[in-house]
Amino acid sequence: MEQNFKVKVNDSFNYDFKKSDINELDVLKLSESKFHVLNNHKSFDIKIEKSDFLKKEYTIQVNSNNYTVKISNQLDILIKEMGFSIGSTKKANDIKAPMPGLILSINVKEGQKVKEGETLLILEAMKMENAIGSPKDGIIKSILIKSGETVEKGELIIEFE
Repeated sequence: MEQNFKVKVNDSFNYDFKKSDINELDVLKLSESKFHVLNNHKSFDIKIEKSDFLKKEYTIQVNSNNYTVKISNQLDILIKEMGFSIGSTKKANDIKAPMPGLILSINVKEGQKVKEGETLLILEAMKMENAIGSPKDGIIKSILIKSGETVEKGELIIEFE
């Protein structure tokens, strides 16, 4: 069974893609965040400006125009169709680094109340800035990292009360 993706652009336009559609693009990777794409004899310069790994949301620049892109895979679509939310994130009492990288900034303090989705820190990985958001409403119990430090994938970085 072929993988399918739903892509929402600027909260206005919806597109359905198959893995084979993506594989048919002529893509040249220029750097970790810059690409040149040929599609139907048209040329596109693409730069990933910002990525939120947990929300699967990206800000990209295509030929000098910025777009916010949200990507859903088959599991995301199935969970939504069944009327469920991903409950495991609501019970999370800690944040672990989703990938190795450098902590650029920490936007919260110990004892601070945070809302679900609020940006806790910025993690630079593969030359892209990734906003790590709170998986739930809560209070920050401890921050185990400092700005400027590097982290490994799976490393505990923030604990909630």
